Amino acid sequence: MTENKPVDEAANRVVALEAELESAGEASTAGDDLSFMRAALHDWVETVVGVVSSPGVGRVTLIHANGHQSKIASPELPYLLSRPAKFEG
Repeated sequence: MTENKPVDEAANRVVALEAELESAGEASTAGDDLSFMRAALHDWVETVVGVVSSPGVGRVTLIHANGHQSKIASPELPYLLSRPAKFEG
């Protein structure tokens, strides 16, 4: 784990919640494990050929080159992907 207490606490909460559902989770917040996971995420994102951002429902749908979809539930990400509104005057 890191020396960043809020990050470690958040990772531990997620793992604990998944354990309650009898599902295993793996937390990586530092070192080689985190580097590996970040690299894998970057490679995965490179397969995206389409994005549907839905701020109203807090979800982003990624469409991959193979036709599969991945959904990311996030209160923040859809807004980060939204373009500013353009008004004609």
